[in-house]
Amino acid sequence: MSDIFMTRLHELTIVVYAASVLLYFIDFLNSNRKVNQVAFWLLAFVWVLQTLFLSFYVVEVRRFPVLTLFEGLYFYSWVLVTLSLAINRLLKVDLIVFFTNVLGFIIMAIHTFAPADYGSNVMSEQLISELLLIHITMAILSYGAFSISFVFSLLYLIQYDLLKKKKWGRLLRRIADLSKLEQLSYLLNVIGVPMLLLSLVLGLQWAWIKLPDMAWYDAKIIGSFVVLAAYSAYLYLRVARGMYGKSLALLNAASFLIVLINFFLFGQLSSFHLWYE
Repeated sequence: MSDIFMTRLHELTIVVYAASVLLYFIDFLNSNRKVNQVAFWLLAFVWVLQTLFLSFYVVEVRRFPVLTLFEGLYFYSWVLVTLSLAINRLLKVDLIVFFTNVLGFIIMAIHTFAPADYGSNVMSEQLISELLLIHITMAILSYGAFSISFVFSLLYLIQYDLLKKKKWGRLLRRIADLSKLEQLSYLLNVIGVPMLLLSLVLGLQWAWIKLPDMAWYDAKIIGSFVVLAAYSAYLYLRVARGMYGKSLALLNAASFLIVLINFFLFGQLSSFHLWYE
């Protein structure tokens, strides 16, 4: 009965999520405030359903659900929904919810087709520790911050192009001004970089204790440090060199591409990460 309930809850979440994204797309094209409000409350309902799913799952497995690909993708999607709702309410940045949740829905779709039994249960039980849970959770939260930062940079590039081509329309008015978009993108990276750094420190410490024979040239480890280096370079250019504008937004978008490559591709090449064993 529990499995059937969880399956139906997930199916309902997917359907409501799809309806919300569809309404946000209609609002994006036609600037309809009523449609926007309905889409927002549907998305809030999605957050409630996702939170219920995670809560029931935690009770069932008796741990925080981030140790497998199946679990990690769902938590990543929940982080994106949570951040988009919070930013929409606190900062009133129009269109941020639509772009963020197109990405979030893609993650949910990938999660739906990800095998739920990735990783050996015996190995998972042996390797579970608070250190590992904190490492993975902080990594996913940093990826969530980088994802929202990417969305702001994407909006920046769209706004920049509209201004350059002098396309004065509803879309131009709905996107925040360039300086605000750039500042918010920067602030999210300021949050994401130290969080990722701490995650890597904890992850290496856990690996040193639990996997003394691990190959330190593992693809996932190298990829994670490449992500850290890319965003550190972004912060260096922004703070020390005073870089602004389109070039910085493109660099941020390129850095997020590295995040996606590391999250999906390098994890498959990893010799020890539980998500892909």
